[in-house]
Amino acid sequence: MNRYVFNVDEEQAGERLDVLLAVLYPEKSRSSIKKLIENGMVNMLGPDGEEILSKQLKPSYQVKEDDRILLEIPPDEFPEAVPEDIPLDILYEDDDLIVVNKPKGMVVHPAPGHSSGTLVNAVLFHCGGSLSGIGGVLRPGIVHRIDRDTTGSVIICKNDRSHAGIAAQLADHSLGREYHALVIGRMPSEDGTVDAPIARSKTDRKKMAVCAAGSGKRAVTHYHVLRYFPDDNISYISCRLETGRTHQIRVHMSHIHHPVLNDEVYGGVIRTRFKLPQGQCLHAKTLDFIHPVSGETVSTDAPLPEYFSHLLEVLR
Repeated sequence: MNRYVFNVDEEQAGERLDVLLAVLYPEKSRSSIKKLIENGMVNMLGPDGEEILSKQLKPSYQVKEDDRILLEIPPDEFPEAVPEDIPLDILYEDDDLIVVNKPKGMVVHPAPGHSSGTLVNAVLFHCGGSLSGIGGVLRPGIVHRIDRDTTGSVIICKNDRSHAGIAAQLADHSLGREYHALVIGRMPSEDGTVDAPIARSKTDRKKMAVCAAGSGKRAVTHYHVLRYFPDDNISYISCRLETGRTHQIRVHMSHIHHPVLNDEVYGGVIRTRFKLPQGQCLHAKTLDFIHPVSGETVSTDAPLPEYFSHLLEVLR
């Protein structure tokens, strides 16, 4: 059970309890917060941290200044991921890890609404059910992930030693990751860097957003223009990640007013003379890392998927 305590200030006083908690804890929707309140998972605390409420709070309760609100979030309960015979495009594999070229539309690990058909289900079948346990039963072997409609390279670790080694390289930014993308408009320069912190959006819990310095995590994306197509006002770029925040490239490109083409979440939907694929045109192309067991340098390159290659041919 995760417990969170929020102190109500003068500006917040008078707000409905469910409305305020949805702002203070954006990982949950207002309807989800309302259910937690109705199920007795929200209470008041006294100055010494003891629960002092004698009757159940209501979602409509108007908070008062200096109220101390306790929010308890029960752990999600999902079935353990099970092996499924799903074909994999394997870029590299040995006894310690596997690098897979993930197709468009595949979720990396089980989540609400996606309990099967994920990359984890496929890799569990391929590896005979033996994967690193660090990620838990829903994310065995997973140290990083890419979005459902982003294609390309994902590392899955087969044991705890490789899991810890790759996680360390992600943490110190020594694992090289390059993405290719089609974005709207002409980039301001052939080479550039977006250095802007990212946090969860305060208005939409499913989105991330660039935020004020000090209120999010530092995020740095370096881009290079591979080609500009003036007739369609679309740029083909590569992006090198210095950090790895959720939706980082998509958020940064939108922030500089060049959203990833057909990104329905971050403003990349435009009318084109050709049919666009499902979701954003973003591909995790290369990975460069030090093998956590052998110490050798490993480089993988995921070929552009058919939809991406076709779009480039149409643009040319």
